[in-house]
This record gives sequence, C-alpha cells and structure tokens, in this order.
Amino acid sequence: MKCKLLLGALLSITVICCSKNDAGPEPIDIPIPGQQLVQLPVVVHMIHNGEDIGQGPNLSKERILRQIEILNEDFRKKKGTKGHNEHPDGADTQIEFVLAKSNPESEPFDGINRIDASKKQVDDLGYNQNHFAQYAYWDPEHYINIWVAPLPLETACMVLGSSTGPKTELPGSDLLLLPQPGDAEGILVNWIHFGESDIDCHARFGRTLTHEMGHYLGLLHTWGGKDCVHNDYCNDTPAVDRPVFGPTAFKGCSGETIMIGNYMNYSDDAVMNIFTNHQAERMHYVLKNHSGRKSLLTSPAL
Repeated sequence: MKCKLLLGALLSITVICCSKNDAGPEPIDIPIPGQQLVQLPVVVHMIHNGEDIGQGPNLSKERILRQIEILNEDFRKKKGTKGHNEHPDGADTQIEFVLAKSNPESEPFDGINRIDASKKQVDDLGYNQNHFAQYAYWDPEHYINIWVAPLPLETACMVLGSSTGPKTELPGSDLLLLPQPGDAEGILVNWIHFGESDIDCHARFGRTLTHEMGHYLGLLHTWGGKDCVHNDYCNDTPAVDRPVFGPTAFKGCSGETIMIGNYMNYSDDAVMNIFTNHQAERMHYVLKNHSGRKSLLTSPAL
C-alpha cells in the first residue's frame, strides 16, 4: 500500500519589520500553507539571441503574463478554465505565483528579466540550471528562478523543461533533481513550450511550467520510482509503475485506472487538470519545512 502524508498541527507565524515611517516594528502575519492562500514570487529570465520582443525566443509580455495566469488557474483549480475539475480528490492548492515586484536591488520590476545571450559569452554546461544561471541567477530564497531557454525549433516536443527539487524528510525526495552544493536551483522551460501556442505538439497549453513547478515544490511523477508499492507517496493518485504519456487512461497497478489528467504525468496538455489533495499537502509540507521554499513566503519581491 502507499504511504499517506500526515501533517501535524500548524502554528501561526509572525515576523517583525520596520514601518515606512520608522515608527517602530510592526507585526506582519505570514500565511500558513495548508490553511491560508500563499503567494510565491517568480522571476522569468527570458534568454534570447537578440531578437526583437515578440519574435522567436524573446517572447511577448502578453504570452509571459498568460503563462503565469495558466499556472495559477492550474494550482487554484479555477472554474471556467482548463485547470478546473470536479474530481472529489481534486485540490485547490491555495498556492499562487506572482511576478516579482522588485529586483535584487529593491528597484521596481515587472518580473521579466530579458537577457541577450548573444552579448554574453558563457561556458557550455549543457541544458541544465547551472548553464543558464551564468546569464542570471537571483537569490532562490527570495525568487523562484525560471529560465526560458532559446533552444532550436527542432527541439519542439522533444525538450520541454526541467526543475530542481527540495531536499526534505518526505519519502521519495531522493527521486527529485536535488542541487548539490554550489549548484543553481530553479526551473528551465524551452521557450517553445512556455505559454500557449499553436505548435503541432501535445505540450502547447502551458502545462510544462505547471508540471515543473510541482517538482520545485516537492512532487514526484505519479509513478515515482516505478514501484507499485512506493511510487509518488500520495494515496489519492492511483498507483502506476511506469511513465504516463498521451491523452488516454489505462489500467495501472492492481487494475486501477490511472489518473491521466494529473499534472505530474507526461500526459497531453489538453487533458491535464488536476493536483490531488495529498499532492497539495505534500507541497504545503515543503513550504513549511524547507528553509529555502519557506523563505519565499516573506520575500521582499512580493
């Protein structure tokens, strides 16, 4: 049988900061994951090769804003969107994502950091976080770094995204891509799959970022380590011991129909529409217990 994530009692959290008029410290209530809506700041490092805004990898602001909107529709199970479902185990995770409102120098910022890679020589480290961090890497305790990579068009539907995960006491966390000391952490998305588009591919509705953000907050693929007994450690995702692709459900472990629409599959974007309650609990645990993820709740970028 699969292990159920159990959460203990949650305590209210308060921090002290200075008011604008320096009249003295004033308390600020920090939202409690699992009990209240939390917001997390993201910075989109839009890496391009000198194209004009809206051309090729230098995506338009509208497409970037729409991608963040899709991310929130999915995490909040918003009615009237592709992210809504009526499944009894479907969760509104009560997690939202906000484009950072200030940069590391505390200057006003719109959350989009455009970088012309043609003007900056870097070492070729491959398609990974360390490579793209050479262009820009902001404090991961204050920002979720998202690098939108300017990969060739022929990578469409072949290279989608990648995310580092948090190291916690949760079972299965060793199956995530855990950064080693000195490694950058964050999310990579091929520009072709960032936001909605009309490309001829199963991944064209912006769900690559939803999937990778799930990993960033501690979720495993539904098949986990490809073991029917220990897969993703969430009781409300039907057990499956192999990767899930495509638009059609099939029988998994013990003859139970798999959850084809789960965001933590490799399913087609068109059918993805669910995080479960136990998956939400796992993410809430990470936001409460992983120091780096927890610090995002009080980021000055919010």
